[in-house]
Amino acid sequence: MSTGVLPHHLDPARNAPEVEAAFAAVPPEQVAEILDGELFTFPRPGRPHTRSASRLTMKLGSAFDFGDGGPGGWVLLDEPELHLGSRPDKVVPDLAGWKRERMPDALGDEDTPAHYDVPPDWVCEVISPRTERVDRGKKMRIYRREGVGHVWLLSPLLRTLEVYRLEGGRWVLLETYEEDAKVRAEPFDAVELDLAAIWTR
Repeated sequence: MSTGVLPHHLDPARNAPEVEAAFAAVPPEQVAEILDGELFTFPRPGRPHTRSASRLTMKLGSAFDFGDGGPGGWVLLDEPELHLGSRPDKVVPDLAGWKRERMPDALGDEDTPAHYDVPPDWVCEVISPRTERVDRGKKMRIYRREGVGHVWLLSPLLRTLEVYRLEGGRWVLLETYEEDAKVRAEPFDAVELDLAAIWTR
């Protein structure tokens, strides 16, 4: 939901100071994002959201981050804060992944900023009635602008996975998988993903 904090003077080069100040003041029990210069805040995710996101992280992380039973070669992160574009947009996807050559030092050190400036190669948003409009609208437009190669939209309530690929500056829906399908979904199609494991209670 939007907090109603809007910039007084829309400057395409930066976020308004009052929006940045409001972003910094959001309590930790909420998720805060700045999208197109506007502050959005959401409550922490509910249990279906958190459980499905965690299960997906475990499944993909083992094969593609650790390289156990899969090709490796990726850095996968839960809820990273991304600073994208010149203002910047401050976006918190549920999951994000970078090909390791684009993120050679994911750990950093004590002087490394907590946020990430490099656009991911893949993003997954776990959609819910509270977040779906923003996830499908503003956030997908930002990911498109930044050249994110793939976006997944995962719905624990509907038990669906939508897989999008960026082609020629447009999102192309490759497939919508449902229920307990066993899938090979880009960009992680090297390993079969059993969706039944994602919905497990």
